[in-house]
Amino acid sequence: MGGDLGPKAVVSGMAISASKNPDIKFIVHGNGPKLSELVARKRVLDGRVEIRHADDVVSMDDKPSHVMRHGKGTSMWSALEAVRAGEAETCLSCGNTGALMALSMVRLRKLPGVNRPAIAILWPSRNPGGFNVMLDVGADIRAEAQDLHQYALMGMSYARNGLGLQRPRVGILNVGTEEHKGRPELHEAHDIIAASADANQYEFVGFVEGGDIPSNRVDVIVTDGFTGNVALKTAEGTASFISEALRTAFQATPLSKIAALLAMTSLRRLKKRIDPRRVNGGVFLGLNGTVVKSHGSADATGVSAAIKLSWDLAQTGFSDRLAARLASTQSTGQSVNKTEAGLTPEKTDQGI
Repeated sequence: MGGDLGPKAVVSGMAISASKNPDIKFIVHGNGPKLSELVARKRVLDGRVEIRHADDVVSMDDKPSHVMRHGKGTSMWSALEAVRAGEAETCLSCGNTGALMALSMVRLRKLPGVNRPAIAILWPSRNPGGFNVMLDVGADIRAEAQDLHQYALMGMSYARNGLGLQRPRVGILNVGTEEHKGRPELHEAHDIIAASADANQYEFVGFVEGGDIPSNRVDVIVTDGFTGNVALKTAEGTASFISEALRTAFQATPLSKIAALLAMTSLRRLKKRIDPRRVNGGVFLGLNGTVVKSHGSADATGVSAAIKLSWDLAQTGFSDRLAARLASTQSTGQSVNKTEAGLTPEKTDQGI
């Protein structure tokens, strides 16, 4: 209910996902009569949606502290409760990021040993799989060395589940690749992350720069939420600028319009490659449950992409694997025990 485009975009995104995946079902939370009307217009959603009425909505302007105290009747609270009760595998929201993180920590709680949860995104890259993982991109503006180490472990596990990488390459975002550059906590994190690489089956590549984020040099980029969020918003703005500049250039003269027609297939491929809607969805890592944050401005295409991400994570049992990984590292400093937390070898994150 709290997204910029309202519930209509969310329900339309659900319909796109439902048409592609016959097994997916939804619990939607918000204004019951309004949601019922929107869902009824999408025949593909017949029998696949449960609507739970919520009187209140968390707005984009609401402060997280206020929502924590007074948000019990909101659709956001109701959605998180469905995950807490085991009725839903993941919670997906287009609403207020700060409020969603605050309520997630209150209702789902942090995993043991996690100091600061992080938001991880998939970033288009030159790697064979087409994406890198970057975290944190906005959960917390600060990060100490131990926090960055936890981000590395969580990002590594996400790369295995989301990208299918057996031995992800992890790097720390810095102002240069030289080991003497950067803040003291980055140097401390460098040593800690390097020391735990073999035990946790990832490769540490050291410091990386902003230009390496979309490169094929690294699979997981670790940084604090302030830096990560600035980088993310800058990239999204640049992609939008390039798209608008190309459109203007190809419409400038009759000859350029002809050139645009000749290059139409390539232009469409480029647009799809840099379209932020198709990689929409930041995953909250470090919680007892999976929460995916969609852009507030997401349209139906963006919502559908976030739903697909949520589905993929649920299918891999990502939350359980991540909990086992962090629990094992916290208690022993070694790689995950295959039987820990009731997980069999094929259900740990080692083989995916």
